[in-house]
Amino acid sequence: MTVSILSGDCRDLLRTLPDESVHCIVTSPPYWGLRDYGVAGQIGLESTVDIWVNEMVEVFRECRRVLRDDGTLWLNLGDSYAGNRSAAWGPPSESSTLVGNGHLGGGPKLKSMTDSRRRDNAKCPRSDVRVAGLKPKDMVGQPWRVAFALQADGWWLRSEIIWFKLNPMPESVIDRPTRSHETIFLLSKSARYYFDGGAIAEPASPNTHARYAQNGGPVPTSGWADGDGPHDAVAHSRGRRKHGTDAEARNRGRIKATASFAAGTREMLETRNTRTVWPLVAEPFREAHFATFPTEIPRRCILAGCPEGGTVLDPFGGAGTTGLVADRLQRDAILIELNPVYAEMARCRIQGDAPLFVEVADAV
Repeated sequence: MTVSILSGDCRDLLRTLPDESVHCIVTSPPYWGLRDYGVAGQIGLESTVDIWVNEMVEVFRECRRVLRDDGTLWLNLGDSYAGNRSAAWGPPSESSTLVGNGHLGGGPKLKSMTDSRRRDNAKCPRSDVRVAGLKPKDMVGQPWRVAFALQADGWWLRSEIIWFKLNPMPESVIDRPTRSHETIFLLSKSARYYFDGGAIAEPASPNTHARYAQNGGPVPTSGWADGDGPHDAVAHSRGRRKHGTDAEARNRGRIKATASFAAGTREMLETRNTRTVWPLVAEPFREAHFATFPTEIPRRCILAGCPEGGTVLDPFGGAGTTGLVADRLQRDAILIELNPVYAEMARCRIQGDAPLFVEVADAV
């Protein structure tokens, strides 16, 4: 498999990719006002959240061109809070200086964000600037602002998935709950699209198998019960009802599923559709990158959204997690990363994971 790492601005490099050349997009772009990634003109340091949202729309409009008609976009976004400082945060002034690896110095906003912990195990940040239409301490609503803007731009907004962080960073707040989740949106280019729900199906709940016994009946060892007892819900062995009509049985509370479900279910299901809350542990990453998400997120997105042998795109490649997982799952990947240090980090990480089986193609 091949993982291509393109170093540069995704707004420029996306234009070099052919139409309908990727099967699936899995990405987590820079959140607005969170931190400085060290490159001038980067997305995320706009003076207002509205400008940032417009940049997101432009990026993903180009992504939609590159995406196949049956392709999907899996978009991970977190949120922040409006601050209470009166100073506006705009483009770097002539007196601003670049320090370290191109990081912008000279302002408390950038210093506070640069010093923050990495996003996958961090407190929900609070912007240091006033946001038009928001009061200090208001949630900015970054994920849904982008989701609605993309929907208005032509994307199908298909699902909101909650990444429930099982090991979130504690917060010292005393007037609201501690945030322990981020949002993943599933969007599609067309009304009909590739989606392999079976690849990410979950084990059926034990309650599914125990439901028959809720009124004191025995728990079947396999399949649905087909006896004549008073609590028998559906006789699947002969494919017919034993308690009168469907309506009568439902009125007595003995059939929970619809007739079509019951007719197609001859044995107890062992799996169920994946749910919209994904309880996951944030994974540590030793390198100097602040925004790695756990490998389980792209694993689920790629399995469901990209056929084996297909191509996955991440326009905000970061430390290369999407490419790393795509290669493990026998998919090609294209990563675009603005910061050359992070691009090299991703290259080393992916090659170190599978040095004999993955070709990392660098491009500029």
